[in-house]
Amino acid sequence: MKKILFPLTILGLGFFAYCKLKPGQAPSATEPRPAAAAVNLSELKSKADAGDAAAQTAFGKILLDGTQTKADQKEALRYYRMAAEQNFADALSALGELTQAGRGMPANPAEAARLYRLAADKGSVAGQYNLAYLYEQGSGVPQSEKDAAKYYQLAAEGGDSLAQFDIGQRYKLGVGVKTDLVQAFKWLALAAAQGQVDSAKLLAQLKNDLSRDQKAEAQRQVKEFKPRVSQTHP
Repeated sequence: MKKILFPLTILGLGFFAYCKLKPGQAPSATEPRPAAAAVNLSELKSKADAGDAAAQTAFGKILLDGTQTKADQKEALRYYRMAAEQNFADALSALGELTQAGRGMPANPAEAARLYRLAADKGSVAGQYNLAYLYEQGSGVPQSEKDAAKYYQLAAEGGDSLAQFDIGQRYKLGVGVKTDLVQAFKWLALAAAQGQVDSAKLLAQLKNDLSRDQKAEAQRQVKEFKPRVSQTHP
């Protein structure tokens, strides 16, 4: 699903709206996705039952998706919860997505936000993106463009192209952050380099608004950028 920018003016302030991917609709750019055929289910389940949080999370996802075995949402939740009890960030974020969507339990945005925050504080890019989305929507937390920008920026620093596109727009329009065309160029360029089509379109427009020195500084920052390594283990 594309994010499409529509600048609006409401009560004299600049706002923007676009089609956004909700939590759980797209994997984080930094989250590993091993091929399904490479997973030994028996071995993975043994590790999960022995208490390995990473194995519990991976096995929970397989049970939830039903890709290699019969789908079992109840069992998936059980394994996610075991991993979450160990403060495993990927499990906290995944459990937050199910809690937000009301899958296997009543929907509870406030509890989802709590789980996302725990994951985000441990460096989970997915947790940071998802929490930013809730702040932007005012779902489970007070609506706050400033807090949304904070967590989108963290996810962008972790390498997530959707977050980079979002924070790039925010720097261009001054939503939740001060307008900064150098930062806008930087984040849109990084997102475009990952194939984010709408970022490339905005970047082409933005180039005309920057001075030569601003463009040189933005390009320097793009060249030096290295995604933050996410610490998702307990």
